[in-house]
Amino acid sequence: MYTKKVFGARDMAKWTRFETFLFIAVITIVVALYYFIDLSWLKIPWTPLALIGTAVAFVIGFQNNSAYGRIWEARKIWGGIVNTSRTFGMFVQDMVTNEHAGIKMSPEELHHEVKTLTYRHIAWMTALRHAMRVRKPWETASLEKTNREWNSIIRPPEWDSNVEDDLRPYLSDDDLKYVMQKGNKQTAVLYLQSHHLRRLKEQGAVWEFSFLELEGVLQELFTLQGKSERIKNFPYPRHFASLNHYFMWVFVMLLPLALVPQFAEIGQDIGENFPLIGDIFIWFSIPFYVAVAWVFHTMERIGRTGENPFEGSANDVPISTIARGIEIDLRQNLGETDDQIPDQFPVIYDTQM
Repeated sequence: MYTKKVFGARDMAKWTRFETFLFIAVITIVVALYYFIDLSWLKIPWTPLALIGTAVAFVIGFQNNSAYGRIWEARKIWGGIVNTSRTFGMFVQDMVTNEHAGIKMSPEELHHEVKTLTYRHIAWMTALRHAMRVRKPWETASLEKTNREWNSIIRPPEWDSNVEDDLRPYLSDDDLKYVMQKGNKQTAVLYLQSHHLRRLKEQGAVWEFSFLELEGVLQELFTLQGKSERIKNFPYPRHFASLNHYFMWVFVMLLPLALVPQFAEIGQDIGENFPLIGDIFIWFSIPFYVAVAWVFHTMERIGRTGENPFEGSANDVPISTIARGIEIDLRQNLGETDDQIPDQFPVIYDTQM
């Protein structure tokens, strides 16, 4: 999905509220132990903690850059699908003719052939977007509580339908039976397209040069499909993602043992001139710790959420909206009316599916 506006600070705070409450609880417990019980001996020096924090920051930055690269590549792939689909629709309408046909077809028959090819292309996009929404074992972002809350409001349409029902309006009964028998349904649809174009070439309804052009478009669709499947089926390396997640939590949990003693020492110095402020100064470590822990955790979570651009989270590529937009374009160019064409998927909370 693709947001129309930036994920605001209010939304971000709500998205991370459970972890924020955890950070507040952790630091409050540590400060209380230092304040009410003399635990000045329980501390760690800043040097090793700073080294850990630096390493975590580097790895989080690398993860976020890689995650953004995967999202941007996925968006470019589906942008290519948009352009190639429009090209295919144009070629089919202008290249399926009686110009070189031995036996002329009626305008209705020509229109039927064009419509069949166009609808089959829509079926290919439908099968591909369903394949991209299939859950993979490493796609775990949707299991987090706040993401489950979001998905209860906004869900990709593929989660509430099955591929066979969505393909039925675009394929004949024989084609649907053939496709549903295959593991890779989108590939099966493109095979049917190629076989159909070959038959039209043999009948003379498609000139040989036009046939080569159309086959070239199918080849490009195969290329784009393969690129999309590569991103879907090859996850961000789990040893990077998992270790980074654990390192982040190690740093966040150790941070109070260095931060609180530092504030206690500063409070003692202040207490020589301002006893009351010096006595309570240790409690000021709570907002500072929460701010630092929240930044590290949120940046790590953003990278983790963006690793899989087809999972169905709020900032994924809106493949459902893209596919439906192409369908609307192609069917309008076939001359269909608005009441025959399905509506675009709704935008909810400025978020496209």
